[in-house]
Amino acid sequence: MPESRLDITENKEISVEEKLRAMYQLQVNDSKIDKIKILRGELPLEVQDLEDEIAGLETRINNLKEEITNMNHAVSKKKVDIKDANNLIKRFEEQQMNVRNNREFESLAKEIEFQKLEIELCEKRIKEFSGQVAEKKTLIEESTKILDERKSDSKHKKSELNDIISETQKEEESLRTRSSEIEKFIEPRLLNAYKRIRENARNGLAVVSIQRDACGGCFNNIPPQRQLDISIRKKIIVCEYCGRILVDPEIAASIQ
Repeated sequence: MPESRLDITENKEISVEEKLRAMYQLQVNDSKIDKIKILRGELPLEVQDLEDEIAGLETRINNLKEEITNMNHAVSKKKVDIKDANNLIKRFEEQQMNVRNNREFESLAKEIEFQKLEIELCEKRIKEFSGQVAEKKTLIEESTKILDERKSDSKHKKSELNDIISETQKEEESLRTRSSEIEKFIEPRLLNAYKRIRENARNGLAVVSIQRDACGGCFNNIPPQRQLDISIRKKIIVCEYCGRILVDPEIAASIQ
């Protein structure tokens, strides 16, 4: 059925039935807003998660590149150390040709042996650094592949989110305007109760109709006498199980 419109007039004494209709109409309107939020609700979180993962991957790749640069510098330094050691060995060997005794010869021989050990250690470090550089380059390739995939996913999700926002923004603004209009029709005490119940309800339902002799919110059975009281519309009645405000099916049918 078409939505029943309320005649909103300030300072007008309204009946309990009109209050019930206003609150149920507000509930219907707010539920439509909730559906719009649900429609795009997960997408902003997904987009944010992807953005966080992308930032993490970019940081990881940059750190790996920096580590490779540092290791390459270390390799270059070790190569210089090897060159210096070879020059020292050559110089010590030349000095051995002019020694005056065995003591000087043995001393130079120890220096030569030390430089050879230094060369072996440098070569070992170069091999280790080169292996680590290769591993880090592999990690960069793998991370870059994942990064490209996440960027593609993010682009798709952002486009999807923007499309949904574009499609629903006007409708949501219209619904919010209508909710504000209806709220003016409801006394502050009831409006505060409505908002409090909505905030605590898992599905955002504060006003529900009777469905198959049960509460439309928690689905607990409602006694016949209580159903009769609700149908009379002379007072605000809440579900004794979940605390939601109850309206009879006729009011619900007239406001959809």
